[in-house]
Amino acid sequence: MKRFVVLVLLLVSVVSASQVSAKEPLILSLKGDFTQGGLVIGQAVPGAEVKFEGQAIKVSDDGYFVFGFHRDMPDSATLIVSKDEQTETQPITISKRQYNIERIDGLPPSKVTPKKPEVLERIKRETALVAKARAEVTDFKYFMQDFIWPAKGRLSGFYGSQRVLNGDPKRPHFGVDVAAPTGTEVVAPADGVVRLAHPDLFFSGGTIIIDHGFGVNSTFLHLSSVDVEVGEPVKQGDFIGRIGATGRATGPHLDWRLNWLNHRLDPQLLVPPFDEAASK
Repeated sequence: MKRFVVLVLLLVSVVSASQVSAKEPLILSLKGDFTQGGLVIGQAVPGAEVKFEGQAIKVSDDGYFVFGFHRDMPDSATLIVSKDEQTETQPITISKRQYNIERIDGLPPSKVTPKKPEVLERIKRETALVAKARAEVTDFKYFMQDFIWPAKGRLSGFYGSQRVLNGDPKRPHFGVDVAAPTGTEVVAPADGVVRLAHPDLFFSGGTIIIDHGFGVNSTFLHLSSVDVEVGEPVKQGDFIGRIGATGRATGPHLDWRLNWLNHRLDPQLLVPPFDEAASK
């Protein structure tokens, strides 16, 4: 569902009266999906500083930056770009989405609501492990590539849907699911560096995290095999693992997730329309 929308920049410049006629626009372009779950790539003049919703974000030497909108993002946000004595404020309108409710019954109660102290401790350790893998904000600009689908199969789950497990509402689903037989190959959707390669996390089973740079990373869950190592660079299309049903899963599928910092985004917005006929 690859859709690029170029935002018309209605810039509000905060400059002194003596500077108005001498200053060039600081924001050169913004493109992406201005909707909940969307990722936006921008370019400012080199040397500018950028803040999104009051948070300073990384900018490359040539002015590129990236930001995104989480599942329940309000319908407006603010981008501020500054250089020297000039500041431009860009209001951003964010489209809201409707999400599906999914009900899954028949899961072992221990997987739905873990209670054993040793299990809770394991989950705590693994949560910290995943957070550490996502924490580094690197200089890579691989997020600027046109992403590809990491696996072939059937779309069986969608970003933002609310899952009700054994009648108990849980956190929303933050990825897109591709159902396929165990052993189906999974490839890197874009270049990056492996930050996590774990064969068996409690909830997600075989798990890989790939760093695409600037706080953007992909996560691949429920893998039957993990065929890369931490620190390994990968190119788009490289084999990284195989689909499985490990962790909390009712059948073999790939759960692909996309993060920008602590914002959980919709990876389906970065790839071409899914052709299930070609996936068979």
